Amino acid sequence: MAEITLKSLAHTYLSDPKSPEDYAIREMNHVWHQGGAYALLGPSGCGKSTLLNIISGLLEPSSGDVLFDGERVNALPPEGRNIAQVFQFPVIYDTMTVYDNLAFPLRNVKTPEARVHERVMEVADVLELTAQLKRKAKNLTADEKQKVSMGRGLVRDDVSAILFDEPLTVIDPQLKWKLRRKLKEIHQRFEITMVYVTHDQLEASTFADKIAVMYEGQVVQFGTPRELFETPNHTFVGYFIGSPGMNFFDVSFRDGRVLADETELSVGPGVRRAIEGARSTNVKLGIRPEFVEVHEAPVEGGMEAVVEHAQDLGTYSIVYLRLGDTPLKARIEEDQAVPVGRAYLRFPDERLGLYVDEFRVEIDHE
Repeated sequence: MAEITLKSLAHTYLSDPKSPEDYAIREMNHVWHQGGAYALLGPSGCGKSTLLNIISGLLEPSSGDVLFDGERVNALPPEGRNIAQVFQFPVIYDTMTVYDNLAFPLRNVKTPEARVHERVMEVADVLELTAQLKRKAKNLTADEKQKVSMGRGLVRDDVSAILFDEPLTVIDPQLKWKLRRKLKEIHQRFEITMVYVTHDQLEASTFADKIAVMYEGQVVQFGTPRELFETPNHTFVGYFIGSPGMNFFDVSFRDGRVLADETELSVGPGVRRAIEGARSTNVKLGIRPEFVEVHEAPVEGGMEAVVEHAQDLGTYSIVYLRLGDTPLKARIEEDQAVPVGRAYLRFPDERLGLYVDEFRVEIDHE
């Protein structure tokens, strides 16, 4: 196991980059602590796989360093880093049995056969592959093949880390939840540093203790699933995490009022001061649909909104509203009636986030 440190790391596929947009990975400093379960979450093209390939040694960074336990490994090939990588599609030998597939990484480094058998049986038990050990890999289902591929990464007990690059892409949706939980159990049992790349927030939050959210080649937030939901550090995190995503309002301060377009927002003095003091024209307020208070009748501090429609999802409803010219969504529970025509909204100050140039800034509510 290893602590993996990315120091001033950046990468471009261009020979003469001119701007930050020319970099697949913009300069970053990041640490994956030994024995942690991490997810690297983001949309396609944000740099997730590039970063994973740099960590594993399949790709050398344009600048900066990759450190394993403080030692620079930029020039080391994957086999020199003791990294196991599990890809989107299973990497196994179809003509071998499941047993021999699992044993191969150990036999390749001349492990004594008694130890090979011990480890293969242990990993097969964890992955529920014991009954398949004598079968040829070509006869397995897609999910069984991917479990064998995962097992090949787990079987060596000297690996520094296991990197998973969207490993459940080809798995039947009904089996994904089971394999996600199985990976979590494996991590807890073996305490290996694991980094799981995905574009699916459910996969990330099910597997990882901490999630690194990537956007345009940067890690814009690194935190627990709860931190990403309650206090997103960047507007992209607010949009990307949650279903539906966060509501954002472009706001300005004029004549002592906080305005979204030309609609006055009812906010507390701390929020008002923070917006007034912002030194940018790119200022947004954000609030999760879950935290918007929706009332059928006028309330103190309430803002009148038009109810456009509602989506009944069984245990809750998503209400689509318009506050002035600004659309927004609110989530209300099944025991609350959906307002018709008009609603009155309140934004609790402690649930509001202020974003200047897309990044969250602190609000002093004192």
